[in-house]
Amino acid sequence: MTASPSTTGSSATAQTFALMVLGSSASQAQISALNFARAALHAGHRVMRVFFFSEGVTAGNTQFVPAPDTDGLTAQWAEIAATNGIDLVVCSTSAVRRGVLDAGEARRHDRALSLDNHFDIAGLGQWVEACLLADRVVSFG
Repeated sequence: MTASPSTTGSSATAQTFALMVLGSSASQAQISALNFARAALHAGHRVMRVFFFSEGVTAGNTQFVPAPDTDGLTAQWAEIAATNGIDLVVCSTSAVRRGVLDAGEARRHDRALSLDNHFDIAGLGQWVEACLLADRVVSFG
């Protein structure tokens, strides 16, 4: 008798993931989240949205300068999102407090634009929606 996929631990259907990233671009949380997203996609799953909250919003900051011996995480997030149709969303309140500004916020505060064009600024409603639509929710902080 052979075991069915459900009894062997493998899944016959792809899962949809929503990820929350709390750690800054200089943290292991960002690297772990990016590696998790890559592994999930490679396994045939879908990552629908990555929500960057608190210090995590630095991922979308074009003004963040990575260490010379590392690849910039902003570019890596942008590449994985563009290739796989993933929404990259930074929390509006967290972003403004940390100077990560889209065109509208930059005008409003008379500051320079600093949000990478692969990222969007939105409120926690986008995170709640992702939690409702995803099969699995994973947080990195």
